[in-house]
Amino acid sequence: MNAEERQVRIDLAAAYRLVALMGWDDLVFTHISARVPGPERHFLVNPYGMLFDEITASSLVKVDLAGAIVEPSPYPINPAGFTIHGAVHGAREDAHFVMHLHTKHGIAVSAQKKGLLPVSQQSLFALASLGYHEYEGVALNDDEKPRLVADLGDKKHLILRNHGLLTAGRTAAEAFLLMYNLERACEIQILAQSGGSELVSVNPRIVGGMEKQAQLVLKGLGAELVWPGLLRKLDRIDKSYRD
Repeated sequence: MNAEERQVRIDLAAAYRLVALMGWDDLVFTHISARVPGPERHFLVNPYGMLFDEITASSLVKVDLAGAIVEPSPYPINPAGFTIHGAVHGAREDAHFVMHLHTKHGIAVSAQKKGLLPVSQQSLFALASLGYHEYEGVALNDDEKPRLVADLGDKKHLILRNHGLLTAGRTAAEAFLLMYNLERACEIQILAQSGGSELVSVNPRIVGGMEKQAQLVLKGLGAELVWPGLLRKLDRIDKSYRD
C-alpha cells in the first residue's frame, strides 16, 4: 500500500483504540470507517469479531461503497454497520471518517423526545451542527439510506433515535473530537437531569456563534490540536495499533 493509505489505516486503528480506552465500545457492534485515498472509492472498516482494543492498521478490512470486500481478509464485516457508513460516505465527499457508536449516555439522550438540550457549553458546539434520524430497526435495508442521508444533510453530528450517535469528519481527529464533545454533552445532560431540579437552558441566540468560537478555542488547528497528544497517550499504553 502507499504511504497515504498507510497513514489512514494508522489513524483509523488509533480511533478504534481510543474509543475502547474511553469505554465507548460495544463489544464488536459499532463501527468507524475511513475513505482510502484514491479514485477507487474504497473504504476501511473494522473486521467483524475483533474487539476495538485489538484492531491494528493491517487488520482493517477494505471494502467498496456497497460493502463488498475488495482485498483478501480472514474476517467478514458487519453488513448492518456498513449500511450506515456507506450511505454517509456515498453522499458526503467531505466525510472521510465516519464514527458510529452505541454509548450509554448517547442512547439515553436519543430516547428523549426533545433530544439534546442546550444545558451545557459542550451541547452548544454539537447543537450548532446536529441532525436526528428516526429508528427504523437494525440498519440492514438499503431503502433507509436516503432518509439517513437527508437527516444528516451537511451536518457533522447525527443522533440516531433509540440507537446511538454518529459523527462525520474530514480526518480521524475531527470525527473523534466531534464524538467526544457530543458524548460528553449527552453525559452532562443525563447527570443534570438526575439531580431532579429544573434545568436552565442557554439562550438560543448563543448557539449560532458557537462554530466560530470553537475555531478560536482550537487556535485554527481544529481537532489537530488534540490528536497528536492522543496518539502519544496510545503509544505510551500500546503501540501495536500501528502494526
